[in-house]
Amino acid sequence: MAKDMHAMNQQQSLGWATLVRLGWGLAVVVGVWLGSLSPALALPAGPLVAYLPPGNAITDSRALLRYSLPIDNSDIRTVQATLEGLSEWLRSKRWGPMAKDLTKLERVLVRGREAMLAAVPDGKRAAAISYLDDIQAQLVPLKEAVEQRDRATVQDKRSAMLDDVSRIEELMVKAFPFEVPEKYSNLPQLKGRATVEITTNKGTMQAVIDGYSAPVTGGNFVDLVQRGFYDGMEFTRAEDNYVLQTGDPDGSEDGFIDPKTKAYRAIPLEILVKGDDEPIYGNTLEELGRFLDAPVLPFSAFGTLGMARPNDDPNGASSQFFFFLFEPEMTPAGLNLLDGRYSVFGYVVENKEALDQMTQGDRIESIRVVSGAENLVQPS
Repeated sequence: MAKDMHAMNQQQSLGWATLVRLGWGLAVVVGVWLGSLSPALALPAGPLVAYLPPGNAITDSRALLRYSLPIDNSDIRTVQATLEGLSEWLRSKRWGPMAKDLTKLERVLVRGREAMLAAVPDGKRAAAISYLDDIQAQLVPLKEAVEQRDRATVQDKRSAMLDDVSRIEELMVKAFPFEVPEKYSNLPQLKGRATVEITTNKGTMQAVIDGYSAPVTGGNFVDLVQRGFYDGMEFTRAEDNYVLQTGDPDGSEDGFIDPKTKAYRAIPLEILVKGDDEPIYGNTLEELGRFLDAPVLPFSAFGTLGMARPNDDPNGASSQFFFFLFEPEMTPAGLNLLDGRYSVFGYVVENKEALDQMTQGDRIESIRVVSGAENLVQPS
């Protein structure tokens, strides 16, 4: 399995940038696996279109995490979308439309306040009120910054308000949304979210692990973090504009050997599709014929966390994981061969720039859970 995890057949492979340059006329593509590269295979028109969706994919990790929360409240989603949409107006310096959107936002905050608070459980409502009040208070200086065309202040206020939106949306989650299949009850599960601090020799990052969308994959990762499994571990694979991989322990083993069972802990492929009530386990979306379906957690943000696995075994992941080094100028949003084939379990949300500095041979000094440890459920 070690060869599956690391071997790179250069004669059969195409570089990531080369794959992109082939463009819409691409008829034959290379299977890109986070193990070895499989031989080139032909994809019919349907599957190819699945990897080239129309429109702009969301590339902001915090936005992806907000949209992946299991909540249903149109007012808070409107607040979120309006604030996120300001970034496009900022890029194009469209100050007039920006001002109009903020006027609409002000109305939503007033008219939708009662509905937003009603969506929060009683015990958490006081905190939600505080966050909503803060959003409304920051709206005044935000509007002033737009009038003055103060780009830096607009960005700062927008970011702070979106942080409050995230907190409100997290408070709206009433319970874990589904039952994990009984066959995986022997594995740690993350019934919620956890934030981890990843310290490397090139800098410290923070990542959010999303157990709402990937409870088994996220639970396995957080359990290994708490065991100190990754501390001192080197990055064993690095490819520009593609991946940075680690998690291969010293010795002959390719993953985590559970000290209780003395066996390799295998983690199933786990993908929650938009519109589904629970994740799909054990099969790629391609195998299921669901080429056009989009995962809740896609490979569309720089610093996406994915599980490495043997190319011939969707359920052979264990401890090895990778950071997806998505670059918009090299990889147009939505053009990748990883969605639906590999489990995503979180995103780097702070100091992503450190990933640009790392390469093979750099190392993780430590990973620790800074919040959400209480959401980890160990098998009984």
